[in-house]
Amino acid sequence: MNHQTPAHTPAHTLGQAPPSRSLPRFPGGTSLSQLCVYDWETSDGLHGGSPHLHTLSTEAYVVTSGRGEVHTISAAGPAVDELAAGSLLWFTPGTVHRLVNHDQLQMQVIMSNAGLPEAGDAVLTFPEEILADPQRYRDAVALPAEADQDGRAEAARARRDLAIEGYRQLLSRIEVQGPQAMQHFHELAVGLVRPRVGEWQQIWERSVEAETERTRAQLLALGAGNGAHLQEAAVIRGEPRPEPRLWGMCGRLQTWTGEDPEQH
Repeated sequence: MNHQTPAHTPAHTLGQAPPSRSLPRFPGGTSLSQLCVYDWETSDGLHGGSPHLHTLSTEAYVVTSGRGEVHTISAAGPAVDELAAGSLLWFTPGTVHRLVNHDQLQMQVIMSNAGLPEAGDAVLTFPEEILADPQRYRDAVALPAEADQDGRAEAARARRDLAIEGYRQLLSRIEVQGPQAMQHFHELAVGLVRPRVGEWQQIWERSVEAETERTRAQLLALGAGNGAHLQEAAVIRGEPRPEPRLWGMCGRLQTWTGEDPEQH
């Protein structure tokens, strides 16, 4: 994935909805980011980011420049897909994915369920002893909040290296155990994210569900001959978040903000 993992998880007050991270009125409650894939060398002689999966979100890559690959493990088993300018590829929850950078690979990333990836929907392929210990996992996935850019880069690279170690172990277990190895990894992932589901429900209600309900109401209105919502037509302009780019799992991220016209 491509999102930044926060240095710590904010504790929301009981009954208080977490802040929305979706772009207002963006189609379907999705999110958009621009990704420059890491060119750091890995222990297996490749270059790229941290293997991981998403427990709820579908992710799409629209490659804009450069060359590379995405290595995946899905229900069909391990696979490799080449990526070049113009490539479009997407995958559903539970798919382990690893971006490999051959030559300045850059892409636009579209994610369903805006806000959930940032809230911990992703699980990295750390070694099993870390995945089985929630506190060790939290410590391994976090980036130091007070560090400068060099310090955050070093931590992001160490996190990537640990995920590559676990990823290679996972591939070895798949060779021996087959689908059972992936089922076990999925069980560990569920155990890690389960405590967050209540918070995620609130994020989903404020973004994806709200946009779906908006469309439902508009359909009912049109069916009744009422087009009043058309008088509220608006153009919303996104503004890039200030530099420096975020340190994501797969590379450096550019994201955007936007103002909802209903708030003015």
